[in-house]
Amino acid sequence: MKNIFVALLITLSLGTLCFAEEPKKDAPGAAPAASAPVAGQPATTGTPAVAAPSVAVPAPAAVPAKPADDKGKLKANPKVTIPIFLIIVGATMGVVVWSAKQTKSASDFYTAGGGITGTQNGWAIAGDYMSAASFLGISGMISLYGYDGFMYSVGWLVAYITVLLIVAEPCRNAGKYTLGDILAFRTNPKPVRAVAAISVVSVSTFYLTAQMVGAGKLMQLLLGIDYKIAIIGVGILMVGYVVFGGMTATTWVQIIKAGLLMTGAGVLSVLVMLKSGMSPLQFFTDIATNDKIIDHVKLLPIYLKELDAGTATADPGQRFLEPGLFLTNPLDQISLGMALVLGTAGMPHILMRFFTVPTAIAARKSVIVAMFIIGSFYILTTLLGFGAAIHLSPQNIMKVDKGGNMAAMMLAKTMGGDISPFVGDLLLAFLCAVAFATILAVVSGLVLAASAAIAHDIYVNVIKDGHADQHEQVLAARVTSLVVGVMGIVIGIAAEKQNVAHLVALAFAVASSGNLPVVVLSLFWRKFNTAGVISGLVVGTIASIGLVMVSPNMTYPNKVADDAKKAYTKLEKEVADGKVKPEAMEKTMKTISDKKAEETKNRGGKSMLGLDKPLFTLKNPGIVSIPLGFMAAILGALLFPSKRSEEMFDEIYVRQNTGIGMAKAIDH
Repeated sequence: MKNIFVALLITLSLGTLCFAEEPKKDAPGAAPAASAPVAGQPATTGTPAVAAPSVAVPAPAAVPAKPADDKGKLKANPKVTIPIFLIIVGATMGVVVWSAKQTKSASDFYTAGGGITGTQNGWAIAGDYMSAASFLGISGMISLYGYDGFMYSVGWLVAYITVLLIVAEPCRNAGKYTLGDILAFRTNPKPVRAVAAISVVSVSTFYLTAQMVGAGKLMQLLLGIDYKIAIIGVGILMVGYVVFGGMTATTWVQIIKAGLLMTGAGVLSVLVMLKSGMSPLQFFTDIATNDKIIDHVKLLPIYLKELDAGTATADPGQRFLEPGLFLTNPLDQISLGMALVLGTAGMPHILMRFFTVPTAIAARKSVIVAMFIIGSFYILTTLLGFGAAIHLSPQNIMKVDKGGNMAAMMLAKTMGGDISPFVGDLLLAFLCAVAFATILAVVSGLVLAASAAIAHDIYVNVIKDGHADQHEQVLAARVTSLVVGVMGIVIGIAAEKQNVAHLVALAFAVASSGNLPVVVLSLFWRKFNTAGVISGLVVGTIASIGLVMVSPNMTYPNKVADDAKKAYTKLEKEVADGKVKPEAMEKTMKTISDKKAEETKNRGGKSMLGLDKPLFTLKNPGIVSIPLGFMAAILGALLFPSKRSEEMFDEIYVRQNTGIGMAKAIDH
């Protein structure tokens, strides 16, 4: 019966993709604005996020008129793309069929029986972390803002040092399946598991919604698939991976996806460097002397302010290689760094991965492997971002997507097209399929984390008081995964017209401000107790969500209008002073017209909470919400002490350092 369901699942999921054979000639709306696992990026106006772990890349103030060349167009060839999609989806569904036969107990479902090796888990962690937003959003941000985009890559890599040194081994030894297992060990389990489950589901929902909307928009743009069909197709595959294959299938899908993503990014990076003779010096010289990049920088709001203040210290091309075109506030950069470094260690789908390995040594090894893979990947995205700026121009990139998120895709088609049109179509199709697989892998991990919190923490341990046999636990997990997956589809369809980029900021804000403080204090502070867990989770979550909702992450129409006015005012002055060349006059007048229309459209509008401007000026709340989360947890524990929790500290201390009490791993 199970195999029949899997076969039906494959038929349904592949059937939805076949609708892409006749792409629409004019994809409606703007391209998606990618987001990555970062709390701290302002959202783009009217465009949802591509994926999670991720940055929502805002459009610069001035959008130049459309050039006549074809570099600003992006259209996948369905005759090449569809077969590659079907091959990748078919291969991953084959993994699900195999995994379904291995998944018999709750341990199999949630943690693959602890039988994943350190190297395998390292690739899976990398696959979980290298979202489509990392690939599309970061390369796009670099193509529009240069050096500042690279800083996000550094932040994500450093984040895993925190994971390695603080949470990997203790969590693997002290926990079982979920965040609730760690927190409930020496506290009153029912209220702690309930609050922890709410936090996990909140983080996963924020992240999952951005991923689902991004998947729909990405497929709509690249293949012409109807948005709802794309969401349903992604949802069916996502549910299949988790419901039938559990953690084993999810792990192998993430490994496959990570390998494909590294291969695609590596090939494209080599093609980019070949254009510069494999010389880094020539590569950066090409950036600094590129006329299109120079024209683009001249219209960025930050550069305009520097010119007005007389603080511009470099020519526009060189300025593109220097920090400060996007990240300008030192406090904001510190806050962003805190969220990156601490938020990763509090993400529930990342924490779950450490329960899948058989030993503490394997847990440490998996983090080191993941760090090397992720570090290499972000070096490649840097080459792709700068390469796109050189060979496509920021202006042409913004024609397809104002946030720059299609830069890597456009670069693939252009670099491959220089070899032959077929190679261009093939490389674009491969990267489209990899981006799709990337989203599937990430959402599967999120669904598994959310369903584990509901089924294991709420149903088994709160409702059933821990008295549920293996069959009942697996059934509860599968039913919950199905429900979470269906809800993800419904939310994804409902959020089609919404700006969801800020949801990724919310996910990381909650993870760093609520989850991480209570995990660290539970493992390392003797006096920590039930009151501390609940206080830390509640205050950290509320503070982080509240600050994000009144921060620059939200869209403030009057600010958009002001930026548009500055841009067209400067251009009008250049026209009046005779600084615009005759051949560029039509383009300049079109830009002025577009900016005036943008000002008119946004003037007088308010944010989602009815604000004219942010109440909290930092883009990332970490510098405030993270200390609040720690303070609340500490004060809660001190105000309501528990002798039992203190007495049990020795037990969890021994357990987290030795692994005594962990279930024995099984081989896969």
